[in-house]
Amino acid sequence: MARDRSERGSDGFSDYVVKIRRCAAVVKGGRRFSFNALVVVGDKQGRVAFGYGKANEVPPAVDKALKDAHESIKRRGRVQMKGKSIPHRTIGRFGASKVILVPAAPGTGVKAGPGVREVLQACGIENILTKVHGSTNPINLVKATIEGLMTLRTREEVQRLRGVTL
Repeated sequence: MARDRSERGSDGFSDYVVKIRRCAAVVKGGRRFSFNALVVVGDKQGRVAFGYGKANEVPPAVDKALKDAHESIKRRGRVQMKGKSIPHRTIGRFGASKVILVPAAPGTGVKAGPGVREVLQACGIENILTKVHGSTNPINLVKATIEGLMTLRTREEVQRLRGVTL
């Protein structure tokens, strides 16, 4: 389960620690451990990004991941939302992971597994159904979810791009 550190910072972003992994390297004196952290950052208004950090201790790994996420959120666009849900069904793919995102009625909540849930909460989506096929690697799930959210288009945007009325 992800650790929610969603107190909004001075910059207005909420952050969620999705996964902390321990890696062991066997050396002459025994085992040397290092840690990897996967963090999702969002403003709950449609902007979301992830960061990945590695260090010999957990807190520096989380700090590096947060710094990476804050740098990458500047390069990302805003997710097109319809109220507190998404405008249409979409599929996000990354590696062997496939995440299906389906809009839901108000009051449904976020029906999602770990990794996908943190991305949707950081984005500000409150009513959605999801299904994961393939690999459940948290890094791939986070990337697939963000990729699926970035492909969303509103009705007005589709009308403008096609030059027709729907």
